[in-house]
Amino acid sequence: MATIPQKIVERYKRTIPKYQKILKNALDRDLNEADTVAICQDMLSEIFGFEKYLEITSEYAIRGTFCDLAIKYDEKIQYLIEVKAIGITLKDNHMKQAIDYGANKGVNWVVLTNGIVWEIYKVIFERPIDHQLVCTLNILDINTRKSEDHEKLFLLSKKGITRSARDDYYEKIQSINRFVIGAILLNNSVLKEIKKDIRKISPGIKVETDEIEKILKNEVLKRDVIEGEEAVKAFSKVHKLINKISRRSKQQNKQKSKTTPDDAEII
Repeated sequence: MATIPQKIVERYKRTIPKYQKILKNALDRDLNEADTVAICQDMLSEIFGFEKYLEITSEYAIRGTFCDLAIKYDEKIQYLIEVKAIGITLKDNHMKQAIDYGANKGVNWVVLTNGIVWEIYKVIFERPIDHQLVCTLNILDINTRKSEDHEKLFLLSKKGITRSARDDYYEKIQSINRFVIGAILLNNSVLKEIKKDIRKISPGIKVETDEIEKILKNEVLKRDVIEGEEAVKAFSKVHKLINKISRRSKQQNKQKSKTTPDDAEII
């Protein structure tokens, strides 16, 4: 993850408490969508560092409909932002609307927000179009002293775009999540290592890898970690990667075995 400049951390400490008060007041007054959009524009400028009249565009047309806000930086749309009224709970149909905007315009990143909650999605241009929730921010819950919260805020910040923060964070959650870890634990190489450790603990006990796998699946790991679409993707990713590493290792060993005799003669 990119290092966050101290001046940006100081900006978070200065602006977040201000907008926490504004958002609480707006929620109490149940402001409408237009007023929520206005607050979000100010937040994008003051918290996240975008030029209000140059880089924050309102009413961005997409196939005859309009997305509430768009962030344009470096001659490119960086985010499409769908804003709902502050009192509305964000739902799947709102998310789908935001994803459709990104898919139709060829924009990889979209944000769904009601001013308080900010959901950052990556649009995955496959067939069919897919998406992944990368991060959720609740501004009212942000603690400006926590580095974890700074990291999440940085994903939406102008400086974060220049430092590829969102791509790095996406790669991180792709590699470090419960599905990938579950797939690694159930990989045969890991099962063999567990088997070795069990034999060290109890030398007289006979145990096979399929027994260990069964215990992991039925008693250790949660069902949703090893079943479903995300689990299947993780298993496939881990399996391909480990096979690739294994093939590379075998090729390196073959090359060593070929060169070793000649080297010995020269010596």
